[in-house]
Amino acid sequence: MASEDFLINYLPILVFIGVAVVIAAAAVALSFIVGKQNPDSEKLSAYECGFDAFDDARHKFDVRFYLVAILFIIFDLEIAFLFPWAVSLGEIGMFGFWSMVVFLGVLTVGFIYEWNKGALDWE
Repeated sequence: MASEDFLINYLPILVFIGVAVVIAAAAVALSFIVGKQNPDSEKLSAYECGFDAFDDARHKFDVRFYLVAILFIIFDLEIAFLFPWAVSLGEIGMFGFWSMVVFLGVLTVGFIYEWNKGALDWE
């Protein structure tokens, strides 16, 4: 009896997972039925870092690609850490506040470096 009650508590989760699977399968099936299936050669070609995929492997990459990647990591980390910090700010006190100020200072230095290197200047 106790094990049946324990399993009944998980029934809403199983129903939720079942509904999610059905909706996801229906969305995928509808995209194949309704969507156009005639890609051109440009769409089927490989795309890697703005260069031809079948070019010489020893070709030097432009530093802007790496700078854009660094810029993405800077903003991604900032957002990933700001939300939990904002939620728990009342509990962590001044130490948590100043720790985040130092963290944001390091990110700002990275952002200024990116700016000086011209990663934000799109051509």
